[in-house]
Amino acid sequence: MITLKEALTKSGEELTALRAELEERAKASDLNAYVGYESSGEGIPILIKDNIQVKNWPVTSGSKILQGYIAPYEATAIRNLKAKGMMPFGRANMDEFAMGSTTESSFYGPTKNPHGTDRVPGGSSGGSAAAVAGGIAIAALGSDTGGSIRQPAAYCGVVGMKPTYGRVSRFGLSAYASSLDQIGPIAQNVEDAAILYDAIKGHDDKDSTSADFEIEDIANHLNPDVKLTIAVIDSHIDAADADIRKAFNKTVSKLEAAGHTIVHKEMSNTKYDIATYYVLATAEAATNLARYDGVRYGRRAEAKNTEELFFNTRSEGFGEEVKRRIMLGNFVLSSGYYDAYYVKAQKVRHLIRDAYNRIFEEADLILSPVAPSVAPKMGSIHDPLEMYKSDMYTLGVNLAGLPGISLPVAKNDEGMPVGLQLIAKAFDEKILFNGAASMEKAVNYTH
Repeated sequence: MITLKEALTKSGEELTALRAELEERAKASDLNAYVGYESSGEGIPILIKDNIQVKNWPVTSGSKILQGYIAPYEATAIRNLKAKGMMPFGRANMDEFAMGSTTESSFYGPTKNPHGTDRVPGGSSGGSAAAVAGGIAIAALGSDTGGSIRQPAAYCGVVGMKPTYGRVSRFGLSAYASSLDQIGPIAQNVEDAAILYDAIKGHDDKDSTSADFEIEDIANHLNPDVKLTIAVIDSHIDAADADIRKAFNKTVSKLEAAGHTIVHKEMSNTKYDIATYYVLATAEAATNLARYDGVRYGRRAEAKNTEELFFNTRSEGFGEEVKRRIMLGNFVLSSGYYDAYYVKAQKVRHLIRDAYNRIFEEADLILSPVAPSVAPKMGSIHDPLEMYKSDMYTLGVNLAGLPGISLPVAKNDEGMPVGLQLIAKAFDEKILFNGAASMEKAVNYTH
């Protein structure tokens, strides 16, 4: 598959032919990564996750409740893409309302992992990652609330990057948890991810959480020969399986050989990240999803009165995982439990952020697993708590609002990719991408 950097050199006629080729490949694929083949304008085709508004396109967030809804406006990230010579091309499958880690909760059915079609691609941006890995998309946009870009990128053997909170506008992104969500790139390599990040970043007056300062473009100034201090959290590695630990230790050795300094640090148990995240994320989700009532958006169920309309529409329209998280969110926000759960979780969130900041006083980056195992088999996770644990290494990054990037470093004996992530200080994407470029060069991963 042509890279994004290579596509930037192509003429209009060549890009027209490329778009036609991609559509044919996508239609012939059995990955179920695309759920629509719309295109908008002219330029380099970029696959768009099904929760990012593209004007006049259906946008359903992988849910039955939004069937028939057409986006009336354009997300800022899409406008920025178009200004840089790129175009939205096709809808990527996803877990319903970005709630999941496997892309099995989608109304459109599960997406398959191109490295093993009996395996999940991760989630919730599983369609975006699978399409890039399967050669049916040059690059894609996903969204990351608790690892939903980085984890599927790791499972599918591609690069996925979550920007600092506020670095990319959330205007036009269907909200799951507003204080955690970020749009970010999924690409074939670090340089392509930097190009796509450069295209979508920037301040936006329409997003009250958007950071109001500019940073120079990164892709044209990547330095894979940089020498950095990289921290590893020894206690976190112990929770990963043998494949992940083996790949992690080999990567650390390669980074040391490339001239980086490795320092060993400690952080709190990841169980606190999991508990904090699911209290806060579900609380925000319960509020954000209250708008889907059968009156203003999408599907409307048959009903005799308003109360029945709300009940029937939400009962029929939402899937089981979304219902579960709405119920949990309403519980932690309810009278008598708000202080015990929600307020306490907000306090722990600050402690998690402070713990990262202490490490960054002595290190440029943190190296961490992305998930405790390679991609599990389709249908193998029956307990929701087991699915929640698969995000144990990624949640803290979102809680602290930090940038992170996942890139493939190895394959296990079954040929499944192993991805690791680098984490940087807030708004230090330049160091993050330089470190990722250096790590990519050092490990020399073969797709």
